[in-house]
Amino acid sequence: MKLQFLGAAQTVTGSAHLLTAGGKRLLVDFGMFQGKDAEREHELPCAAGEIDFVVSTHAHIDHTGHLPLLVRGGYHGEIFSTEATAKLAGILLADSAHIQKMDTEWENRKRLRKGLPPVEPLYTAEEAQRAAAMFHPIEYGEKLTLSPEFTIRLVDAGHILGSAIVEVWATEGGTTSKVVFSGDLGNLNQPILKDPQFVREADVLLIESTYGNRVHPEAGDVKAQLTEVIRDTFARGGKVVIPAFAVGRTQELLYYLRELYHAGTFKKFERCPVFLDSPLAIEATQIFNESDSDDYYDREARAAIARGEEILEFPQLKLSVTADDSRSINAYEGSCIIISASGMCDAGRIRHHLKYTLWDERNTVLLVGFQAEGTLGRRLLGGEKQVRLLGDEVAVKAQIESIDGLSAHADRNGLLRWVKGFTQKPQKVFVIHGEPEAALDFVKTLQDDLGLDAVAPKIGESADLLARTASLTAAATHPQVESVTLVQLIAQLQALQSSGAALSPEQLSQLAGAVHAAMSVAKR
Repeated sequence: MKLQFLGAAQTVTGSAHLLTAGGKRLLVDFGMFQGKDAEREHELPCAAGEIDFVVSTHAHIDHTGHLPLLVRGGYHGEIFSTEATAKLAGILLADSAHIQKMDTEWENRKRLRKGLPPVEPLYTAEEAQRAAAMFHPIEYGEKLTLSPEFTIRLVDAGHILGSAIVEVWATEGGTTSKVVFSGDLGNLNQPILKDPQFVREADVLLIESTYGNRVHPEAGDVKAQLTEVIRDTFARGGKVVIPAFAVGRTQELLYYLRELYHAGTFKKFERCPVFLDSPLAIEATQIFNESDSDDYYDREARAAIARGEEILEFPQLKLSVTADDSRSINAYEGSCIIISASGMCDAGRIRHHLKYTLWDERNTVLLVGFQAEGTLGRRLLGGEKQVRLLGDEVAVKAQIESIDGLSAHADRNGLLRWVKGFTQKPQKVFVIHGEPEAALDFVKTLQDDLGLDAVAPKIGESADLLARTASLTAAATHPQVESVTLVQLIAQLQALQSSGAALSPEQLSQLAGAVHAAMSVAKR
């Protein structure tokens, strides 16, 4: 019984973990790398068509964004998730394909001027649609047997709408081991969603560590911090620009802003508009509104809905759908709040708004979520005084503020609280989904405070789950055959033939997937 860490290991993106039992393979997540790892792709130890099952913990692109590549490579099974995750993944994957198309067109214009050949987008809208159609929704708490080797159950993770902890009962040679994937665990007492639910037993635990070495401010402080930043900026005659993930963070902000405006918090500024400039966030908000509140919402949100309140709508909210709508915001002369994606400032309409606001000291850029290493958001948080946006150098004179309490991730204390909920202590713990410092610090916390056998794997390492300890094995190195265009593939094969290098059985399997992918690109 083998567990392979293909992504989100001592990094926070590219989540992908492959569990093998009795000759069957189950993949949990297949997400896109972001930030400093944005150009990275997963190295599967087998052809995509040899994976039997896929489970998606939630819809965020760093957990789903490479699923179209898996489908292109030959995966033909179902992708199991909650209903909300299936719906959100559909719009997020479509948006991801659109961003790649636009970025590729921009890049190819530059390459054309330099006499360089064009490049292809990572995947197309059609491929994203194919992947989205393969989602198979299941309910929280439903125990589903996929094969004699694997049974799964989803538990509410409280991270974003539909997010799940995945329980897997894996059987090999008459031995069953329960493997629990935490997914991304939600912050405690965040608005709208329930807190992460406890799991009581596990033999093996994979737990995230995004904030494994940090503690968030108390939830009550979030509204106070938000109020202070908005009041101060409005008093200067400035704009508050909030980069926010379209799913989760945007809806939390709308929930808080609705309460603040309704309570008359911004005296003299009651009419200052809140522009939601993200077609994706608008679609996601509609999915929130249409979802079964009993399945996903906490007691306070359900009570507000029962009173007939619209928890994500208020008079000052203005929706921006078209490109003309978006451009008109930059021409708005008064104080306002602008919420736009992406949350780490590396793509989307937020970059246009930053270009028009960063240079003005009256304005504030408010960062309300995790900023991965290498992203523009992280650089702004780090104090850079000049950044390049849409081809221009822009001075950073606006105030740069952050609110950690709005994080959708549990902090160190929240993670510990959840781990302490196990009545059967896991025999092995693998700390994932955290930058090295956070992951390694949380490993030490689990070892020192709870006496757990914990390690932080690196990408490419694997573990024998039937071994006595949580030991790791490095990935074997073989000649690399990537998923590339047909011309590039032929060139690589010729180079391999010239070098006399031998391909391993795993590499031959990868080659089959590469050929399939290259043929797909050639057909386009």
